[in-house]
Amino acid sequence: MNLSEQLQLIRRGTVEVISQADLTEKLKTQRSLVVKAGFDPTAADLHLGHTVLLRKLRHFQDLGHKVVFLIGDATSLVGDPSGQSKTRKLMTWDQVRINAQTYERQVKKILTVNTPQLYERRYNSEWFGHRDSEQPFGLEELVELASRYTVARLIERDDFQKRLKAGQEISVLELFYPLMQGYDSVKLNADVEVGGTDQKFNLLVGRDLQRAYGQSPQVVITMPLLEGTDGVQKMSKSLGNHVGINDPPSEVFGKIMSIPDGLIIKYFTLLTDVEPSWLGELEQQLAARKVNPRDAKLDLAEVLVGMYHGSEAAKQSRQEFLRVFSQRQTPSSMDVHFLTARNTAELSDTGEPLVDVISLLIEANLAKTKNDARRLLRQGAVKLNGVAVTQPRISFKEAVGAVLQVGSRRFLKLALDKSSREQ
Repeated sequence: MNLSEQLQLIRRGTVEVISQADLTEKLKTQRSLVVKAGFDPTAADLHLGHTVLLRKLRHFQDLGHKVVFLIGDATSLVGDPSGQSKTRKLMTWDQVRINAQTYERQVKKILTVNTPQLYERRYNSEWFGHRDSEQPFGLEELVELASRYTVARLIERDDFQKRLKAGQEISVLELFYPLMQGYDSVKLNADVEVGGTDQKFNLLVGRDLQRAYGQSPQVVITMPLLEGTDGVQKMSKSLGNHVGINDPPSEVFGKIMSIPDGLIIKYFTLLTDVEPSWLGELEQQLAARKVNPRDAKLDLAEVLVGMYHGSEAAKQSRQEFLRVFSQRQTPSSMDVHFLTARNTAELSDTGEPLVDVISLLIEANLAKTKNDARRLLRQGAVKLNGVAVTQPRISFKEAVGAVLQVGSRRFLKLALDKSSREQ
């Protein structure tokens, strides 16, 4: 690629490049750049929101640059204050290390990891020190780092200002976090750092610290935050609006089909490599209502499932989705939930055992709370063999062998386990 084409690929989907001139000059050197992105393993699995940064790293790899996948095991113990309205709960080394192992396995689906010239995995505990570290971060290093920045600059960030005005506490650890992330860039001598828009302050601290330590400041590239399946909140496992890259193919497909129509173009742009010209045409057709959004989401879901589970799984998921949701049939395979005596709420007037639907929905992880379960019943979202359940009690005999459905995507086969038969 010529310089213009390289810049076009790098800029795809970005919010800001700070600065464009610096990036251009670095690319003109034609040397392999060190491109860094940090991931704090605060949860076990990566989801599509994480892949926005990972795919930008892959773009740099495709241009021949070296990506440093930095696992922030040390920074995870502190907790990133970005976008937080209160202090995060502290994690332990053991929790962080377990999560980090799953990250390493999952990035292989996106990054080229077997070529040393293109990939390096690092842990920032290498320089911040762990009890097993050969290079401890001691008082001397702490004093030097802390002297490079001021408290006034740190509390300029919007999240801190909001918390101060609201009377919320800010811990000293949270003030130290941006310095830790910036120091990562110093230790790696990074040319480029990629992060979400919520990370902009931390990324810019990295530029400042590199100058303070006599290095050339890194180029900062910010990427949009990806909304989850609800179309409102940032994709997050804790909010339940995430799509995990390790989720079963049919589940990934169904979740993508549930996203709001307004996210179709954003998902295509940030999560796939479809041609910009094709994407521009699709955007125009959707705006002119010449394309059914459902058809566009079918294509999007097939592309994404194919990327992480293979083309055959993608085709099967599409066929299964159309069979279940277009032709109103039940899935060809589904999980089984065993009914037991615990599900029996009471006896009917004729002495027949009844199933407590509210308890059943919670036990089967189809509802989070009793209020949630009651809401689903009121909305007609709970069905037994395709017929809406309107009462909180159903016949035990009728439930055995039936298909329990919640909404349009969740199905369970109800069965009687051995212990119940013996009773």
